[in-house]
Amino acid sequence: MNIRRFFGKNAREALAQVKQALGDDAIIVANRSVNGGTEIMAMLETDIASNANSAPAEMGLEQSRSLLDFVNGQGQANAQSQLGRQAAPQAAMSAPGVTHNTPAVEEPAANEGAILDMLKQHSEQQEQAYQVATQTLEDKMMGMMQEMRQMRSHFETQMSAMTWQHHLQHSPAKSKVLSTLLSANFSASLSRQIAEKMPNHIDVNKAPMWAKEVISRNLHTLDDEDALLDRGGIYALVGPTGVGKTTTTAKLAARYVMKHGTQNLGLITTDSYRIGGYEQLRIYGKILGVMVHAVKDEEDLKIALNELKNKHMILVDTVGVSQRDQAVTEQLSMLSRADSPIQKLLCLNATSTGDTLTDVMRSYKKHDIAGCIVTKLDEAAAIGNVLDVLIRERMRLFYTTSGQRVPEDIDLADKPALIERVLTPHQASLPYQYLDEELPLVISSMMQTAGQEQQHV
Repeated sequence: MNIRRFFGKNAREALAQVKQALGDDAIIVANRSVNGGTEIMAMLETDIASNANSAPAEMGLEQSRSLLDFVNGQGQANAQSQLGRQAAPQAAMSAPGVTHNTPAVEEPAANEGAILDMLKQHSEQQEQAYQVATQTLEDKMMGMMQEMRQMRSHFETQMSAMTWQHHLQHSPAKSKVLSTLLSANFSASLSRQIAEKMPNHIDVNKAPMWAKEVISRNLHTLDDEDALLDRGGIYALVGPTGVGKTTTTAKLAARYVMKHGTQNLGLITTDSYRIGGYEQLRIYGKILGVMVHAVKDEEDLKIALNELKNKHMILVDTVGVSQRDQAVTEQLSMLSRADSPIQKLLCLNATSTGDTLTDVMRSYKKHDIAGCIVTKLDEAAAIGNVLDVLIRERMRLFYTTSGQRVPEDIDLADKPALIERVLTPHQASLPYQYLDEELPLVISSMMQTAGQEQQHV
């Protein structure tokens, strides 16, 4: 076994000698401080492997003893006991008239094997200790980073609250607008943008009227239903489960029949999963005198569209799935690959929360949505959440529905009525109105939460 000794004035100098002589793959067997400097015992990793595979049959007693002493730290006591064990057989062999069959010398090889085992065990222990230390250090660093993020978030919230408190104290009109919009279920992001754009000369009593004008300019609705019905085309109603797509399809079909009759209207449904989905639209079609075509896949859709190609308007009722389901992409892709262009109308439930509506809009908007229909308006206590999403996403509102009756409970989007309703306080909204002193902290916290959500998107 080729173990070499290196001596230097300090540990750095001795290590440099080891690296120069044995390279980066050297294994440090041991090190100790001696008179005048530091002593390091080192060897190559390849020497361990070669010796482990084919150990020499014999080994010098002095080399075996010194290495064993060095590894075990036994010192002079170990050397004396080993010399004693070898002296006994030598004395017996030198006695006159006595003949002995001397076996091969196995003790040096055994000592070497023990050394190799100890070196391997020592190396494994060092590796385990290194892994434990590294993992502990990583855990501590992660904990420190998390604490720093929390501290930063806390400081940012406090600073933002102080800034908004300063602004609101010097501008009661902005405070009034913020309180009104937040109580109406508008998001903190849109409420802040509207308040920041308010001119400083606006009187506090005229602030709500100014906010109505801003919302009116940014809420886009369908101006002329006759132009839509006269133009015709293919329209597919899409959206999550339970939003009311089938009933809304029947309502739109009834409005078209009332104006143009049944001859030029076609109805298609892709809802072959829900129990009674096809039957529901088929019953509506039977009442209107319009045949309903059921399709299961893209090929069926192409066949149905080809059969109805002479129709002036075709309405497609789609199956409802969660906005996070992969089936959303598959279904909308099927509609986009049709031979004839299909305009997609997204149905939004007015009773859903703002974050749910935002999630729905993000899932469907990337598939070229032509516009929206707000359903279940009669069930919603506040509609600021759905108007907020429409304004932020710049989507056009076509219709609103407010009941189950066909065709009575569907109306062309009435912008003034919607804005008047959303900004008129009602009994159900009183518990959700903020005091002036609460606004700075509320608006800063909501803005910070919105910023974190955008980073994860």
